[in-house]
Amino acid sequence: MTWGTELWDQFENLDKHTQWGIDFLERYAKFVKERLEIEQTYAKQLRNLVKKYCPKRSKEEEPRFSSCLSFYSILNELNDYAGQREVVAEEMGHNVYGELMRYSQDLKSERKHHLQEGRKAQQYLDQCWKHMDNSKKKFERECKEAEKSQISYDRLDNDINATKSEVEKAKSQLYLRTHSADESKNEYAAQLQNFNGEQWKHFNVAIPQIFKNLQDMDERRTVKLGETYRSFADVERRVIPIISKCLEGMVTAAKAVDQRKDSAIVVESFKSGFEPPGDFPFEDYSQNLSRTGSDNTISTPKNEGGVKPDPKHSISKAAKNKLWLFGKKPKSPLAPSLEDFSHLPPEQRRKRLQARIDELSKELQKEVDQRDALNKMKDVYEKNPQMGDPQSLQPKISETMCNMEKLRSEIHKNESWLSEVEGKVSTRGDRRPSADVNHHASHGRESPDGSYTDDPSQEHRTPPHQPDPRQAHQPDEFDDEFDDDDPLPVLGHCKALYSFDGQNEGTLLMKEDEVLYIIEEDKGDGWTRARKQSGEEGYVPTSYVEIAMEKNSKGS
Repeated sequence: MTWGTELWDQFENLDKHTQWGIDFLERYAKFVKERLEIEQTYAKQLRNLVKKYCPKRSKEEEPRFSSCLSFYSILNELNDYAGQREVVAEEMGHNVYGELMRYSQDLKSERKHHLQEGRKAQQYLDQCWKHMDNSKKKFERECKEAEKSQISYDRLDNDINATKSEVEKAKSQLYLRTHSADESKNEYAAQLQNFNGEQWKHFNVAIPQIFKNLQDMDERRTVKLGETYRSFADVERRVIPIISKCLEGMVTAAKAVDQRKDSAIVVESFKSGFEPPGDFPFEDYSQNLSRTGSDNTISTPKNEGGVKPDPKHSISKAAKNKLWLFGKKPKSPLAPSLEDFSHLPPEQRRKRLQARIDELSKELQKEVDQRDALNKMKDVYEKNPQMGDPQSLQPKISETMCNMEKLRSEIHKNESWLSEVEGKVSTRGDRRPSADVNHHASHGRESPDGSYTDDPSQEHRTPPHQPDPRQAHQPDEFDDEFDDDDPLPVLGHCKALYSFDGQNEGTLLMKEDEVLYIIEEDKGDGWTRARKQSGEEGYVPTSYVEIAMEKNSKGS
């Protein structure tokens, strides 16, 4: 069914219907806009909620309990969920609302064009009808005038008293009126034929085509609404997998809650290390009373050795100090925190001292790295004076050395306190491996694997059938003073031309086409010191690799 044939006379109703269709489309677009605003507000509120319950914390305040960690994992998943709601709002705004508004403007322009064509066709048909109607009315007037002339002529022609001139005049008038009526008749017939033709074309060609265009436009509008309905749902459907992962993450976080682990953390956090107090002795204040032999009283036990207990000193100070374990701990809000943490229980003191030692060891490692970098730079300046003055680095090197000595002193002091807590006299070497190497091996010798040793026999370990890397690279006076156990700066990179087994100590295994970092150039002994991306270091034959040095390392 087409509008052009079925609704040929419903121009005004089609005008109203197409306007209603555009209004409905814009109403749906308004609905989508309000929906995406709700999504945006929802996402914003979720993010604010996550931010409120996940504030910034210092490193010491990081949660350790599984329940807290799971809760923060849930907050992270909720934050991701809020991000997906923002994605929904963004895609609704772009793929649905924006598309609807653009299409609405196109529909308005197209509808206006079709209605204007319909009105123009109607106006042209009305104009043709007016021309036909005017010619009809003129033909009617001319016929009436001709009838009057005919009656007048017949009356004068039958009147015996009428003169011949009057009869001729009436006859001439009748002829003119008849001729004028004939012309009006021909004009009316032509206008009528023209109008009928235009009317047929209007209702069989022009109006059906215009109405068909309006019908196509309205059907496209309906199809567009269906597509946007689907897009509206697809936007939600696309985020469902990610939202499901967020929910699965929340479930996983919930399963990660471990009550036994949390209980163990409580013990670890608050364990004091004290022994439980012993039994309190009985204090007999009635021994100074005189008693008769007939007194039927229960005798109290006597102290061994016949020594009377001193009521003032019967309870030890240690026991009094530990009474708070069973009651309320004495308040000491103004008590300062001591440097050796002696104000803490033994177990907590041990943990704090260990944490401080680890932190100091990291700072010491940084200073060692800085010292090595300065020494390398000084060595480059000495070999290439045009690049800089070596003496300009000496104040910084001295300052770094001073900082290292201070840090080592602090580490030694804290280790002494730690040994005191643990009931040991000597410093525990396994508590600071990096500090021990830097503090006790500073006068060692450098071995091919980049470490230091006091064993002279390890100075000349070389791979079989390869040149000795120690012959052309003996440690100088500066290397004797400081260790070289810290990562060296990268001077360039190389590509392995052949495979090398690296079975001997100090050498580095490499495969063909493997890329390594150069950290020490060949000193003329046929060996180059390299480092893998994994951090492993050692010497490789210079003839086995293709070397590319950095520009700022040339000539070093």
